[in-house]
Amino acid sequence: MWSCPRQPSSLTSPSLYPCRTIDGVTYPGNVKEKEVAKKQYEKAVSQGKTAGLVKASGRKLEKFTVSVNVAAGSKVTFELAYEELLKRHNGKYEMYLKVQPKQLVKHFEITADIFEPQGIRTLDAEASFITNDLLSSALTKSFSGKKGHVSFKPSLEQQRSCPTCTDSLLKGDFIITYDVNRESPANVQIVNGYFVHFFAPQGLPVVPKNVIFVIDVSGSMRGRKMDQTKDALLKILEDVKEDDYLNFILFSGGVTTWKDTLVQATPENIQEARKFVMNIRDQGMTNINDALLRGISMLNKAREEYRVPERSTSIVIMLTDGDANVGESRPEKIQENVRNAIGGKFPLYNLGFGNNLNYNFLERMALENHGLARRIYEDSDANLQLQGFYEEVANPLLTDVEVEYPKNAILDLTRNSYQHFYDGSEIVVAGRLAAEDMNSFKADVKGHGAINDLTFTEEVDVKEMEKALKERDYIFGNYIERLWAYLTIEQLLERRKNAHGEEKENLTAQALDLSLKYHFVTPLTSMVVTKPEDNENKTAIADKPGEGPVDAEVIPSMAYLTNSQPPQTPYYVDGDPHFIIQVPEKDDAICFNIDEDPGTVLRLIQDPVTGLTVNGQIIGEKRSSLDSQTRKTYFGKLGIANAQMDFQIEVTPETITLWHGAAQSTFSWLDTVMVTQDGLSVTINRKKNMVVSFGDGVTFVVVLHQVWKKQPIHHDFLGFYVVDSHRMSAQTHGLLGQFFHPFDFKVSDVHPGSDPTKPDATMVVKNHRLTVTRGSQKDYRKDVSVGTNVACWFVHNNGQGLIDGVHSDYIVPNLF
Repeated sequence: MWSCPRQPSSLTSPSLYPCRTIDGVTYPGNVKEKEVAKKQYEKAVSQGKTAGLVKASGRKLEKFTVSVNVAAGSKVTFELAYEELLKRHNGKYEMYLKVQPKQLVKHFEITADIFEPQGIRTLDAEASFITNDLLSSALTKSFSGKKGHVSFKPSLEQQRSCPTCTDSLLKGDFIITYDVNRESPANVQIVNGYFVHFFAPQGLPVVPKNVIFVIDVSGSMRGRKMDQTKDALLKILEDVKEDDYLNFILFSGGVTTWKDTLVQATPENIQEARKFVMNIRDQGMTNINDALLRGISMLNKAREEYRVPERSTSIVIMLTDGDANVGESRPEKIQENVRNAIGGKFPLYNLGFGNNLNYNFLERMALENHGLARRIYEDSDANLQLQGFYEEVANPLLTDVEVEYPKNAILDLTRNSYQHFYDGSEIVVAGRLAAEDMNSFKADVKGHGAINDLTFTEEVDVKEMEKALKERDYIFGNYIERLWAYLTIEQLLERRKNAHGEEKENLTAQALDLSLKYHFVTPLTSMVVTKPEDNENKTAIADKPGEGPVDAEVIPSMAYLTNSQPPQTPYYVDGDPHFIIQVPEKDDAICFNIDEDPGTVLRLIQDPVTGLTVNGQIIGEKRSSLDSQTRKTYFGKLGIANAQMDFQIEVTPETITLWHGAAQSTFSWLDTVMVTQDGLSVTINRKKNMVVSFGDGVTFVVVLHQVWKKQPIHHDFLGFYVVDSHRMSAQTHGLLGQFFHPFDFKVSDVHPGSDPTKPDATMVVKNHRLTVTRGSQKDYRKDVSVGTNVACWFVHNNGQGLIDGVHSDYIVPNLF
């Protein structure tokens, strides 16, 4: 993908592709270590320049903050494309879009196009601000087979909060949800030596659960928080299954329990529990330590005394809005006490209500006890947030889940053991194949169910799988490798939260290395976009996200971008168009012209082995010359393509347009910018030239010729130079390409010609005897305005006798 991709992303790993278009010039972003990116952004801001900074917001990889500074008098468009790993909750994938324009928008539209190879089973869209009128007229949704579509397009009148209001009612979350067809509980995908394993069984009986609710009733919960908590608990009680066991523990300065032991969720006990919840009152301080230890002890004792079913699972859910300030209040000691009490037997889930608490402490404690933390925001829907969390853990289908692969067959495996698998969720494991020639891949998922132990086996043919996936449009490049990298980074950051000393340093270093390598914005990195100075020609200032910086040896023509002597260029076409073939062994050169009508496209290079082609389109003069024999033609458009890399560049004297697959970026000749990808680099040197390098053996230079804008006859045009071609195959052909192979010629009988300053001679080349004329052409690589003279033997009649066939054989129908 190039700098501003447009490809949709559904099940891919999250990374950012921000671009900024400043006064018509597009600048890709660059992921750097957090402090380095921050300093670069602050420097640009302090100088009044346009700049942008994208950083992880908080401690989650999927939340970002964008800071933008716009220089005076600039017109700026900031585009942020991203990839996201959609996680399955409650049986569906969810895409959230924050909608808050804060004004009426003349052309407001949200569209989503979804493609899922397994086929789409359900598709819906909703938002809290959508009225019945909007629902029926502004929102459309449809799906069939593998494709789905959602569109939300309210008119100006529909956006008004009232018929005569000027403020917008569009404020809240726009949520698209969908799920896919599942013929089997597992889906394995393998591409380029990496695999991802999705696991989501259906139709299993629910494992009974023993749940302890540990609820903060300190004074800070007074009022709205307490009311919302009670509303949520009452709703949760409606959904508790009769096979479940439960209890409530309330804590403030002290600890209060509803019952002395866990009780079964019979209708009678549920009714009694409802009365208990309705009578909860806030009081006192915050004693987290004693409350948690009481609940854990109660679960342990119930299991030891066989008061709960053998095939049941236990869960602790704590809700608090503050820090511990009674009893044991040291976070590290509370963590230690809770960890020792649970002993890895069941998970702890911590819900942090509001912002006035030590959320990091809650998160660390939950993670080291196989649970997770969730922040409950103080909004009008806080009770729904609490209910939504409970729904995620209400229906365990499997416990003690282990995902196993053949020994010595897998490397760098992400997390593959889970205490619980909940209905409606999904387990995702990724890794690397140890052997590239592996024929078959087998995965076993083992777990304890409500009735018996289960093993789900998935076996795939590796070669057939890779072939099938590569044929699917939605797989692009290193999709699975990047997904593996994202999961690995996410898990390293989780482990880092409870690590100390050298262990923490090692985890940080690993996560940072992967973040920079794969260009992910994480808590350790940020992405910065700044406009370079005009004199920054020597710096690769805009590495595209997803690729690393280019080493100097990858671009042998980098010397050409400085003031040093340009390297030897054996083949180029420039000017009228004049083709120049330098033959270093002879210390001489041959040249010829092609005389064709404007609009004609000529094949310059074609290599069927590497997939490289270069074509050029001829332009004429602004108005015809009186003497048709002296008319001038030039190259006004060049097309460079690599079929194997699915990459194209169209170069004109005005713009440079790059395509990688469907992703398109357009650049101007008014800037210096470098874009790199997988051994390919494109460098635009302000108003001078463009360098294209494929690895370390193929480099082209396109030179820009600009004439006086009011010049009555001539247009701006392009020159094309082959700096390095040694990695191109022996099958390369074209008006220039055919000369990449060794050939010989001999010149004799030098004698005066019709022009006394230009002698004629006889040349024997390719078994042809030709009359040639001594002359010179210009090499404009070093000085685009004056050029350097190159002496050559000119072959007449469109190069006939020198080129294979005749020049019309090289005419092609279009640029690509």
